[in-house]
Amino acid sequence: MTTPPPGLRERKKQATREALREAALRLAVERGPDQVRVEDIAEAAGVSPRTYNNYFASREQAIVSAVTADREARIAAAVAARPAGVRLADAVTEAVVEQYTNTGEREHKALLLITTRPTLRDAFLDTTAGIEPPLTSVIAERLGDAGTQAARVLAASVAAAVRIALESWLRPTENTGALESFGAGGLVVPSGSLPDQLRGALAPLAPAFDAAERRTQP
Repeated sequence: MTTPPPGLRERKKQATREALREAALRLAVERGPDQVRVEDIAEAAGVSPRTYNNYFASREQAIVSAVTADREARIAAAVAARPAGVRLADAVTEAVVEQYTNTGEREHKALLLITTRPTLRDAFLDTTAGIEPPLTSVIAERLGDAGTQAARVLAASVAAAVRIALESWLRPTENTGALESFGAGGLVVPSGSLPDQLRGALAPLAPAFDAAERRTQP
């Protein structure tokens, strides 16, 4: 079934959210996150602080959203797009690694800020919970009716594994040279490579994915 395009109201909401997160990141890069107020972000986006609060609970959420926007939906879509013959554990792992490491210049700027600010790191880690709902749906579709409960467990486990990987990767560092290397596009900080951290955290879930697939096969 084809999903109908969003209506005018929804498009306006999406545009406002986009304007807010873009303004938040730009101001944070220009001034430093600690020098940016919610009122500054709202003004730069052309909305009131009250409107801002309808979209984000803090400046940290808005800044982090510039790098995490729609990532959960993209992970689920990437899993759904994998051919049916691809092992589910591999499909999920590759989707997660791809969506967390395929970044452009804007995302690199945001990630560089995140690695150096505890409040931004916390907000970034909190976004991993959003992986669970869309991933549950796509795993359940893959496993069929018999795998509904398993899909919820697996998706929750993936969200937890991603958070653990990011916690390890985002360990505080005072190593300026390493941060400069990270900003150049390596996605590497002293605690290691992000793709390696993600693969390592997700690897223990592979047997559970394999078992769920076997149980749903005729």
